[in-house]
Amino acid sequence: MRVEASPDLSSGGETISGDAVELWNTLSGAELIQAMSDGRFPQISDINDYIRQVIVSAEPGRVEISWTPHEGLCNPGGTVHGGYIAMILDNAVCLAASSTCEHFMPMLTLNLNIDYLRAVSAGETYTVTGTSVHPGSTRMVATAVIADARGRPVAQASGSVLPNRAFAR
Repeated sequence: MRVEASPDLSSGGETISGDAVELWNTLSGAELIQAMSDGRFPQISDINDYIRQVIVSAEPGRVEISWTPHEGLCNPGGTVHGGYIAMILDNAVCLAASSTCEHFMPMLTLNLNIDYLRAVSAGETYTVTGTSVHPGSTRMVATAVIADARGRPVAQASGSVLPNRAFAR
């Protein structure tokens, strides 16, 4: 999706409404992420639908995502492939960092360190929590944890990201 402060916006062929442009230009990072959760602003990427990521809540420095992986994300052994686990952790790290910005800014991942703790199964719902550790002006550090329905961590990550200045306003 390309978002600019101009009337000709597009997202995969869709026209972005003037209301969305107004939100893009006025809301803080956390507020815009919450607007995505509320359906008032379009998702930044279609990948969210594919992996079945749903933003639940956002506040400065913290995001919560609900994730119900499907069988298409599984490896031949029948568990969710580690690459998709890494993807949801990366999304949580980046959103946590974005939630600290004056205006939403997509993030570029510099590094992501992951600990896989338990198997992740398709069809089960997990809670993914991203937390900002260092909301720097250039380099930001955040963590993310995936927890199962019993609250047990199944994977965790720490990462450093930087704002994608192509979206600066």
